[in-house]
Amino acid sequence: MGYRDYPSQKKTSIWADNNALMMLIIINVMVFVLLHFIKTIYGLSGIPQDLFMKNTFPWFTLPAHLPSLLQRPWTIFTAMFTHLDTLLMLSSMFWLWTFGYILQDLVGNRKIIPLYLYGGLAAALIFVALNNLLPHLRGGLETTVFLGAAPSVMAVAIAATTVSPNYRLFPMIGGGIPLWVITAAYVIIDLAGFARNGMMFIAHLSSALLGFLYARALLKGNDWGSWMNRFYDKVTNVFNPVRRVVRKNQVKEEVFYNTRGKQPFKKTTHVTQQKVDEILDKINQRGYDRLTEEEKELLKRASEEDL
Repeated sequence: MGYRDYPSQKKTSIWADNNALMMLIIINVMVFVLLHFIKTIYGLSGIPQDLFMKNTFPWFTLPAHLPSLLQRPWTIFTAMFTHLDTLLMLSSMFWLWTFGYILQDLVGNRKIIPLYLYGGLAAALIFVALNNLLPHLRGGLETTVFLGAAPSVMAVAIAATTVSPNYRLFPMIGGGIPLWVITAAYVIIDLAGFARNGMMFIAHLSSALLGFLYARALLKGNDWGSWMNRFYDKVTNVFNPVRRVVRKNQVKEEVFYNTRGKQPFKKTTHVTQQKVDEILDKINQRGYDRLTEEEKELLKRASEEDL
């Protein structure tokens, strides 16, 4: 798809269980299909479509009206995955795939979901705050709702571009198109659609700012989404007995005993292709900064041995 100025990591398979990007796209598509399925049932049953918009759709979208939001707090998250318009859904998924693929290639597989959620949350909070604080917007509070993946995609796009603005796409075209050029076009198109809606314009800008700050933190070694990943790992480990057994039976890497002043024995892992592949998978999922010193040393030895 593109190239950068340092070696590519081993890519996560499109249909792999741990592909966070595909998971986000699948969730968006499933919610879209579910809503249209329910809408079709309404039509086949002779129930007016207005009742679908009144009774079912509000359970997925984020209301600006605070009492309604308190009754349906989960909509802060479901709204990020909710679409009714087919064209808007396809457009959002296309851009999510484009920028998400690049971000996954740059910083690993485990940064996308936290960033997606943060971006959507930032826009949602701004949306609710502006609707309740600005006097001229309060008149339509009970009917104004927030939905769509666009703010989350904006955060992913800005984060990927902040990490590597000169990442090249389509290298066969004059050496490639820099990522920042494509992102600039995407931002202009996205924000132009809200030129007359200052509230949504600011909400999308807040997602862009969140994506920028998230990426800057990553470049400094701070992962704002690490707590989400740790929580996810703990939950999945509870239901995965194999991982619990492996954790209990881990081999100690250093053995200490009375050596009378000599350095203690340190276990040195043999370099194998399988071990190198496992380290590359870890880089792809969690980033190079998450490697242990031993794994970094092993990767260095592998490159020296041309394994």
